[in-house]
Formats: sequence, structure tokens, C-alpha cells
Amino acid sequence: MSAEDRASADGASGGGPSGDRPGDPTPDRDETASGYPDPDDTDDLADLDRDFPDRRYVIYAPNGNINTGAVHGDQRVENAGATSAPGGPHVEAHEGPISALEILDARAGFARPEWFPSALRQLDTGLLFLAGEPGTGRRTAALNLLFQHSGHSTKLRALDSDEDLSTWRPRDAEARGYLVHGLLPTLQLGPAVVANLRRLLADANARMVVMLPHDPDLLRSLARDLDLTPVRCVPPPPGAVFEARLEAAVPDPDRRRHLLERLRPGLDDLLASELVPAQVAELVAEVARAGDEGPDLADLRRRLSFLAEKEVPDLLKKLRDDPDGLAFLLATSVFEGLDHRIVRDEADRLLKLADGRLDAVLPTGGDDGQTGGVSREAPRPNPRFVFRRSLDELLATVRAECAPGEIRATSRYTYTVEPVRFTRHRQAETVLRHVWRQYGELSGLLTEWMDAVPGTDPELAAPLGRVMGLAAGWGGGRRALRDIVKLARSDRQRSRRTAAFALGIAALDPVLAGEVKYRLRNWSHEVGWQARSTVAYACGEEFGTSRPELALSLLRGCYRGREGDERAVATAVDAALWELFASGNQPVVLRELMDWTDRPGRGAELALRTFPRLLWDRAWFQAQLITVGEFTDTVITFIRLSLNDDDLFGETRSALLSWCASAVWNEPLRAAVETLLTALAQEMSLGEMRLFVEIDGDDNPDLAGRHIAQHALDAWRRGEPQPYRPAPADGGAR
Repeated sequence: MSAEDRASADGASGGGPSGDRPGDPTPDRDETASGYPDPDDTDDLADLDRDFPDRRYVIYAPNGNINTGAVHGDQRVENAGATSAPGGPHVEAHEGPISALEILDARAGFARPEWFPSALRQLDTGLLFLAGEPGTGRRTAALNLLFQHSGHSTKLRALDSDEDLSTWRPRDAEARGYLVHGLLPTLQLGPAVVANLRRLLADANARMVVMLPHDPDLLRSLARDLDLTPVRCVPPPPGAVFEARLEAAVPDPDRRRHLLERLRPGLDDLLASELVPAQVAELVAEVARAGDEGPDLADLRRRLSFLAEKEVPDLLKKLRDDPDGLAFLLATSVFEGLDHRIVRDEADRLLKLADGRLDAVLPTGGDDGQTGGVSREAPRPNPRFVFRRSLDELLATVRAECAPGEIRATSRYTYTVEPVRFTRHRQAETVLRHVWRQYGELSGLLTEWMDAVPGTDPELAAPLGRVMGLAAGWGGGRRALRDIVKLARSDRQRSRRTAAFALGIAALDPVLAGEVKYRLRNWSHEVGWQARSTVAYACGEEFGTSRPELALSLLRGCYRGREGDERAVATAVDAALWELFASGNQPVVLRELMDWTDRPGRGAELALRTFPRLLWDRAWFQAQLITVGEFTDTVITFIRLSLNDDDLFGETRSALLSWCASAVWNEPLRAAVETLLTALAQEMSLGEMRLFVEIDGDDNPDLAGRHIAQHALDAWRRGEPQPYRPAPADGGAR
């Protein structure tokens, strides 16, 4: 699920109680001296009066204990582990059943966009992809689509984006709709997956809406590869959203008319065309919260958060020379709504902790002995001042800009970045090349700085390594790789990753390529683990994937087991072998692994430990098993060895069970699974038997290969001729 869907506003195009929707400002509260909300405050119940007008009484206490009997004396219950504090953000289900209250919230004040009827029709197929930007109301629209299409059923469920739709099955017979918060980055949706999803949903009499970020590349690939067109969630005009939400928040038409009359002079200016529904929701909440006289337009403008962004820079500029004011501003921003004594104490604590970092200028010096006790030193800017330069000022200074947000993905999740880019193309490389060549001492400083970058995130290692690799070519001479060598022998993982990237970039230079290979060969045989882990990292990057034979030879030399510091090397070797295999070098890798198993030593151990991980690249193995290709016997042999090794059985079993589960809707994969299981049943050892027992006992009734496993187990129990032999004492290694 993308980060913006967790943001407050994404459900705001449909209304709900105005004070507790995400994106609405926190309701004003009278605070006790302790800083806790007044327990007698009942404003939160006003919206429930509207939603349930015929109620006898309503108790609204999420995560609370309820006592409806007579109680004498004071009573107070606090839930420290509650998911939302009073007045805090509305808690939305992202995995599990969606509450009826949340669905009612989404329906109240919902303004239908123009695309809603066509989306309803597309939902007839069982599956709808809904794309939109932050604040456009995708979640609210999705809930309304599912609610209406299901015949007003509140039996809806939510799924996080890490749900693998290729193996998903409905687990709640009563659920009529599913809301999915994005797609797994590694999931390659194809027509077969979509067809299987629609079949499962039709069997369950349910529908599914998948929410997506507005990523043009993703949407184009879905439209190109699948028989469907994602619907773009374009919100209704702000005026339509305002009218619908105000009607829900203020049911009395006379009071609503009075409020509109008070707002009329400036309402058109407030409802600018660029307002998203979340911002309109905030405006409606403030209007509805106004007293009988209605809102004061000037006060309303001061309270709206989406207008505050333009005023904040001026406010900070005004407080630039006032450290007390800056500390109080920050403390109030964090502790807004608490008692003023708490805010003041926290501001004082922040000021002391800042230790001068909130002072714009350094204080003048002391007595210089010549001016009668008065220093002539003029105040000068404080380099530690935390508000010294704003991002906009710095960008303008170096002729750069902050590009619009981009959605990026790791192997497990997505995230949003706003990248800094120079205005002129390739300015970054030009600047670095110039300063590296012209200012000799700078290279040492930059190397030391890059070596000390904290953390282990490989995302930072790539740009750092690129700079170091290019710099090797800028410097030239026999000492071209000197700075990279320092990083390669570092105890810091980030530094070694940086060196690996740098060596790959440096090897693009024909003159340096020979030296890079020479260094890597020598390092792969060193006693110290640091340089060997750098070699393994380099083999998993472009340097290795473009030279698979050399990379495999280097990795075999690097591996010395998994004990102590060697675990860091082994982890890097494992990752490199996977990258080599997944990058299209499967035949080369498998031949090498088979060769390692035929030789005594660490190579056989490494080959056997590596193979179960490779099984997750099932497409290649599928092709080998179906066509009876060059590696069919090799694959079956490796699987037997892995199943009969106690340490490797678990991972091998998991991979093969995932094949069986995915083969339910994938006919070519089903054929490959049945070919494999039939071969394993011909000569069963303990490992094959354990696998067949797992398949036979799986909860999925449609699991591919179940009939083969059952037949093999029945034959063994009946004592029919079948060459069963126990696992060898050494765990199955050849």
C-alpha cells in the first residue's frame, strides 16, 4: 500500500462525521490542567446523533470498556494501546473486515464523480483498477462502488498491497467486496491471473477494487498487457463536493442556507479549482463547527490548513532572530491542544537542547582588553542555525529544482520520492569532474565523507559508487583506484557496497577494466573478510552479470562458510548468485553449481544451499521440465538432494508448494509440476515422502499435483513395488 493512502485525506471525497475524517482538523477541545481532553466533552457524539436519528442511545467507545449499569463515584478508563486517540485520525481497516461505521462515513456526503457509472459497469466483470493522486478520494469512491454493486452490503474486506493476488483466494464466505490498497511490486499480472481472480470472485459472489497510485508507466503496462482499462479517479468539482458534504454535515436546510449566506462573498475564492476533496472536507468541517451566527470569513481563512502553507515562510522569517519564538512555535506545533504550561515547558526544554542552534547569529565576543570591556567583534551568522537556509533558497543557489514526486519500488514495497535535479543536463557530473581534477585535496575529503555516510541502505551506495567509479577515470595513473580500495576494505557495509558499484563503473573504462579484474581476483583469495564481501557485492551488480563465468569463479573463491564474520561474505555471495541466475544466466549458473557439487569442499556446500532459493524463479524451471531440456535431469537431481537435506528441506518444500498453488490457474506450470512430482515418485526417499505428505495435507483442495502425491503415498502404504530407500546419513549431499 502506498504512503499516500495512509494519509488522512484519501477518503475525503465522501463525507462522514466532519470532525473525525482523515484530513479534517482536530476538533477544538477544552483541556484540563493535566493536558488530557475534558471527559465531559461530548462534541464527538454529535455526528452519531445525525447518523442514527432514531436511536434510543448510542455508545461510541472504540477500544473502551462499557459499563451500562449504575455506577457511583468517579469512573475513568484509559487505553494506552488504542489505535487512535480522541480527536485523532480516523482508523481505517487495511487488512481485515471494514467496519460498517467506516462504510457509512464514506457514503455520507459522497459527491458522485462523472466516471462513477462507467466504473460501476466495469465492476460487473468482478475486478476494477482505480488510480488516483493523493487526496482525490479513491478509498471513499471505492467503498461506494463496492457498497452499491453488492446490493448495499456492509460485508466488505480490505487487503494490504503486499497481498499476492496470483495466489489469493477468498477466505470469508460472507464478504461481498474486497478493497486492495495497491499491487505487490514484484507481481507480474497477466491475463491468466486476472481470469483466475474473476473466476474466484464470481464463485464467491464478490467484487474487487484495486487502488493504484497515478503512475503513468504502471497504468500503461496494465492497459497494454491486460484486457482492462484502469479508471482514473478524477474528483468532482470542489463546489459539488462542498455542497454534498455540507448537506451531510448540516442536515437542517435553514441553518445550511444561513451559513451559505454568510460565506457567499468569499466562497468562490475559497473553492478554487485546484482544491482536492480532502481540502474541501476541511473547509466544510470548519463551516459546520461554526456557531449559530455562522463562520467569520476572515477567521475561516486563518484556520484552513491548505492556506497556511503560503503563510508559513513569512512566519519563519519573522521569527528568524527570535530563538524563544522559534522554540515556542515548534513546541506548539507538536503539542497543539495541550495545556499552555505543558507547551511552555517543552519549548524551554527544546531551547536548552538546541544549544544555540536556534540562534540566527553568534553572540559577540567578550572583553578584548582594549575597548573598556566592550567587544568590537560584530555579530556573525551562526553556521549551526537550523533555519539558516530553506530548501527553496538552496535549490535556487545551485541552479537545481525539486522534481514532482515519483513512485519507486523495492522488491517488497513502494515509496514516494521528490528527487533533486539540476536544471542543466549532466551538470552534476561536470561539477564533480571539475573539482576533482582542479582541487587535489578535495578527493580525500569527499572519500572520507562518503565512507562515513551512516546506515546500510543500498539506494545510497549506488550514487556514491557511481561518483567514485567515474572519479577513477578522472584521476588516471597507477593510483586511479586508490580511493576505491580504501572503501573496499572498510568495516562498514555501505562503504563496501559503494566500492562494488564504483568498481563496476570503473570497469566500463577499457583502460581500467584490467586493473579492476586483477584487484577482484586477488581480493577473492584474501584472508580478511571485508575485501571478499566487496568482491561478492561487485559480482551481484552489472560487473558480474555481464561477466557470469568470471563472477562465479570469484564467488567460489570468496566463500569460506557462514561462521562469525564469514556470515557477511556468505550473505553477499547468496545475493550475487541469485542476481546472476535471475539476470538470464541460468544455464551458466546451474552448470557451475553442478560442477561444485562434484568436488569436495566448500563449493558443494555453497551449491546445495544456493539451489532452493533459485526455485523461486519458477518460469525458467517450468520451461526445463515441460520441454525435457538440457537441464531437466539436473533440476530433478538437485531437488532430490535438497529435499533429503534436513537444513534445506523447509525452503525447498516452500518453493515447491508455491509452484503447486500457482499452478491452479497456470496450465503450463501445472504440467511442469506434474512432470516433476511424477519423476520424484519413481524413486522415493525420505525427503520426497515428506514433500508428498505436505502436498496431501494442504488446505487448498485445488492444489496441483495432489493426486500424484496421494497415489504415491497409497502405493507405498500398500507395499507395492517401489524402490524406496532411506535418506543417506550425510543429509543427502553427493
